[in-house]
Amino acid sequence: MKLITTPRSAFGYVSPLASLLDREFDRYFQSPEAVAAYSPELDVREDADAVTVQLDLPGVARENVQVTFHDGVLTVAGERKAEEARKDDTWNYRERSYGRFERRLSVKTPVNADQVRASHKDGVLTVTLPKSAQAKPRQIEIGNN
Repeated sequence: MKLITTPRSAFGYVSPLASLLDREFDRYFQSPEAVAAYSPELDVREDADAVTVQLDLPGVARENVQVTFHDGVLTVAGERKAEEARKDDTWNYRERSYGRFERRLSVKTPVNADQVRASHKDGVLTVTLPKSAQAKPRQIEIGNN
């Protein structure tokens, strides 16, 4: 099945690359390697007390995720499993990605590794990395000279 996009067909314009793009589009969705291209998106924020990392993991079960912190590197690895196809199913279009994933993030701020915590709620994994005392800002009192 070929997908013809509206902008290309609405004005009758066909790019010289259209044929190549259509072949690449078809190859991508027919290739088993394409299914294994899952990489969750992440956000990192920092405040005075901690570095917080959030990853979107919709459809990923908590037991399929491993979180490690070693030598200043946070690693989140796991697997998003594909839905089992039923005998009478015919896929017309498939865009969601599945497979194993691993995201690594180098954390430059000194962290209390033994206090790192992770939680998983509503498809979002939140990892909180508390800063060590030396990394937290401190108020410096100005003395009289």
